[in-house]
Amino acid sequence: MKNDAWSWRPLGELFEIGAGKTMSAAARAGVAKTPFLRTSNVLWDEIDLTTVDEMTIPEHELPDKLVRPGDLLVCEGGEIGRAAIWNGEMTVMSFQNHLHRLRPLVDDVEPRFYVYFLQSAFTQLGLFAGAGNKTTIPNLSRNRLAALEVPHPPQTEQKAIATALARVRSAMQTHDRSMAAAQELKRSAMLELFTQGLLGEPQKETEIGLIPEGWESVELGKVCTLSTGTTPATKHKHYYDGNIPFIKTADVVNNRITSANTFISQQAIDDYSLKLFPPGTVLMAMYGQGKTRGQVSLLEIAAATTQNAAAIQPSNEMDSAYLWHYLLSCYERLRGMGSLGHVSHLNLGYLRDLLIVKPPLEEQRDIARFLDTIDRKIDLHKQKRDVMGELFMALLQRLMTGEINSEELDLSALESVGATIEESQV
Repeated sequence: MKNDAWSWRPLGELFEIGAGKTMSAAARAGVAKTPFLRTSNVLWDEIDLTTVDEMTIPEHELPDKLVRPGDLLVCEGGEIGRAAIWNGEMTVMSFQNHLHRLRPLVDDVEPRFYVYFLQSAFTQLGLFAGAGNKTTIPNLSRNRLAALEVPHPPQTEQKAIATALARVRSAMQTHDRSMAAAQELKRSAMLELFTQGLLGEPQKETEIGLIPEGWESVELGKVCTLSTGTTPATKHKHYYDGNIPFIKTADVVNNRITSANTFISQQAIDDYSLKLFPPGTVLMAMYGQGKTRGQVSLLEIAAATTQNAAAIQPSNEMDSAYLWHYLLSCYERLRGMGSLGHVSHLNLGYLRDLLIVKPPLEEQRDIARFLDTIDRKIDLHKQKRDVMGELFMALLQRLMTGEINSEELDLSALESVGATIEESQV
């Protein structure tokens, strides 16, 4: 859906489109290397410099292969059309040939407006659904990019729209930073709490490191009951026509499980003698590619589970929330345990022998309460960030289609977001 109130022009009439440097074995092996941006560095309205590659670019080519503040970068491949502005985050930066560098040819364009327009056009409005070349790897060639019909409203309107959307994006980023800070706080707190405790006791050396003298190092199987579930045959649809929560390994993502995505019937429970695990059970993914294996969840509902997850039921010596937090801290240790064929995995034997630290029960509960408080802070920022994300996408579509205009927006409430978050972190 196009905004007919705007004039439309080919993108190539508004921007000069520059080509980046092609990576080659010679460029990678050369000396005097220059950092360069790849498509993986260009996100929607964001440049990610977490990993920056380098290559040698001949001196006579270099000036034409550099980016400067205000350049609009557009992905040729990957998620074609993805775009962001280079703001001069590094003094010298070049770009690879899978990116297009756009510089204004006329004075009345606001490059960030076109970042947002491209995002809406490619992800919401379907205006450029056929823009990619139909090759093995879809790509957005320079000629196709230059031919794209884009709006050219008055520059004042471009700036007003870009400013409004940038304010919402800024609020999203504020919550992202606060969430990351809270997650780092939890990592630091777990490292300290599980080695020093809360009471300032002298420490003793154990097989898994220093712990307070009043704590024990015990095998998980000595203080918990471990078992697994079973997956009812998926070919029998009636097994999945019920209201009993069934947890798959994909649901076990270092979280508290308060609801289920899959449900099974009582007949499935009966036919497979499935056990319904009570709230307080800790589930651990034993199989899985990527980062799945070793992740743990705390059941807050009664649920059955798959044979690919361990169900860990604490005895009355262990607080379930403490155990969940502690096993979260063991992720890297768990990842290194066991393998079978090409797929690394855990099994109940490994887990029963896993050494854990066991404080007195009341101290377990105090530690869990402390870490729960940090989790609530993380969850709050995530919820607010999600709300901001939904607001951004709704505004993006409505502004780009003319359903609303920038003069109708009142985003003054967002100005207090940063200050409120900063105060909450003091």
